[in-house]
Amino acid sequence: MSSEDAAAAGGSAGQADPDADHENALQDVIAVDPDDVEQGTVNRLDAHTGDGIRHRAFTCLVYDTDDRILLAQRAPTKRLWDAHWDGTVASHPVEGQSQADATEQRLEEELGITPDQYDDLRVTDKFEYKRYYPNEGVEWEVCSVLKVTLDDASLDPDEEEIGGMLWVDYEHLHENPSLYRQLRLCPWFEIAMRRDFS
Repeated sequence: MSSEDAAAAGGSAGQADPDADHENALQDVIAVDPDDVEQGTVNRLDAHTGDGIRHRAFTCLVYDTDDRILLAQRAPTKRLWDAHWDGTVASHPVEGQSQADATEQRLEEELGITPDQYDDLRVTDKFEYKRYYPNEGVEWEVCSVLKVTLDDASLDPDEEEIGGMLWVDYEHLHENPSLYRQLRLCPWFEIAMRRDFS
C-alpha cells in the first residue's frame, strides 16, 4: 500500500459528484492515530480525497529465491497512482482483519499467489506518510510493510488489478534509481525500500 486537492470532493452546485458511484465509495477503511490505534471506520473514498483521513494500510514485498523483487504495475483504471509500479501489492485491511490476513487475501486476488507458495509472510516495518496525487486524491496512511519469499513463483495476475509485472534485483533497484526512473514507482514502495536499506 498522493494528490493535491481532490476534484472528487465536489463539482459545482447542481452537479452530481463524479465519484459518488466509484467502487471505493462502497467500502470502508480503518481510521487510525499516528500510533496505528484504531479510531473507527471511514468511507474509503472520503479517506482518499480532499486532505484525506489517516488510515491503516499495508504493502507487501514479494521476492523469489534469487532475491529478486516482483514489481507489479497498477492497472490504468486505478484512481490513484494508475500505471505506477508497486513492490508488490498494497491495500487496506478491513475491520477485524490482521495485516497478514489482508495481505494473504490480496496476494491471491491480485496475483494468484496462494499460501502454499510461501511460508514466511512477516511484518518487517511500519511508517506513516502522506502524499497527494494531482487532481485525484491523497494517500495518508500508517503503512505496515510485509515481506514474503516465494518457493514457487507461479503467477496468475488479475488484469483488472495488474497492468504488468517485472522481476528485478532489489539491491540494484535501490542503488541505481536513475536506471529505473521511467518505471514511476509508487511513493509507499519507495519509502519502504529506502527505510529497508537505512
